[in-house]
Amino acid sequence: MDQFKLDKRLANDCIVIGDFRLSRMLLMNDARYSWFILVPKVAGIEEVFQLTEADQAQLLKETSYVSEKLKDVFAADKMNVAALGNIVRQLHMHIVVRKSDDFAWPGPVWGQGEAVAYNDTQIRSIRERLETVFTTWLVPAGGYDQ
Repeated sequence: MDQFKLDKRLANDCIVIGDFRLSRMLLMNDARYSWFILVPKVAGIEEVFQLTEADQAQLLKETSYVSEKLKDVFAADKMNVAALGNIVRQLHMHIVVRKSDDFAWPGPVWGQGEAVAYNDTQIRSIRERLETVFTTWLVPAGGYDQ
């Protein structure tokens, strides 16, 4: 049986935040948006329907939970949730905090200008904010193969 491995494009473009029961939580390294990604830690999965029913339910639960918490933490005007997979085939859920004054509003965030990388202080601040709301669900990054 294959072991879960994060797609190279996601690994290069994102910062690992931590793990939920099913999914690894990533932060897209683009400071213009609070853009998170959940990747089910199941090898070889490209579509939601390929997950077991239990894992499908868990993915929906984690996606909803994360969306609700991020809306509050980052004062979103709107939450965008999507699973596209046209470029990165590995199943992953985009959870994007949208604000009416963000760079791409009201259009989609994909393909809009050049990404602006987070600095260490910004990453540390985001991690601290998330640790206050995901205290019982999220296992912070560190000590496992990213």
